[in-house]
Amino acid sequence: MSKYTPPKVWTWDKPCGGQFESTNRPVAGATEEKELPRGKQPLQLYSLATPNGVKVTVMLEELLALGCAGAEYDAWPISLKGEQFGSGFVAINPNSKIPALLDTSTDPATRIFESGAILIYLAEKFGHFYPTEVPERTECLSWLMWQMGSAPFLGGGFGHFYAYAPEPMEYPINRYAMEVKRQLDVLNRNLAERRYLGGEDYTIADMATYAWYGALVLGRLYSAAEFLDVASYRHVHRWASEIDERPAVKRGRRVNRTWGPEEKRMPERHSAADFESALAPESR
Repeated sequence: MSKYTPPKVWTWDKPCGGQFESTNRPVAGATEEKELPRGKQPLQLYSLATPNGVKVTVMLEELLALGCAGAEYDAWPISLKGEQFGSGFVAINPNSKIPALLDTSTDPATRIFESGAILIYLAEKFGHFYPTEVPERTECLSWLMWQMGSAPFLGGGFGHFYAYAPEPMEYPINRYAMEVKRQLDVLNRNLAERRYLGGEDYTIADMATYAWYGALVLGRLYSAAEFLDVASYRHVHRWASEIDERPAVKRGRRVNRTWGPEEKRMPERHSAADFESALAPESR
């Protein structure tokens, strides 16, 4: 491999390679005029069932399971092969990343982007999965911010170089594998003494972290479970397995899923009845 010498000023003058080469670019903003669909529910979610998207659909399904009628939502899939640069989507999320949420129950409608911000917004709006006492709420927020800051090392770092780069490269894979294992150790030590991240109560911090690290230890990310020896983090595995069995979590994982076995897909979701019809034999 030839040695790379960075130029004095980087310019975007040749393809970078990799699975997402066609959509990666160094500028923001819309590339085409494209309106987003709009349903009848109070909340309009534009997303995909990646870990960041799953955080929000799990939260919404958990709220609906508690009887929060105002949490009803329409979920629309956003293809990451360019739809995130449509003008309608950029108007909700100028960063062109999923998920993005529009709350049409307010006047004017409220846009919320960044998965952590969406979780906090929904938790505050409906008063669930968010501690009311300051010490417990602070602990919850600390773990939520930990996840938001740590996941780029797991997704954009380890995941990119292990699964999506044009070719395997030892240095970045080793660098990010080391960091991901350190993060798993942080979680494992905390969960050795607690049922959930903040204590005995299930919160938005658990939902956010489960979507990434739960998926990792349960063997659903990057086919890297054996490589990272995730089975050795037994407290993380116990915590992830418990959350994985929650009915709302099972539903949330299906929403905006456009790949995998047909019975696990639900590209769009417009009411709770969609889950029943998706399980009907004629819909498979």
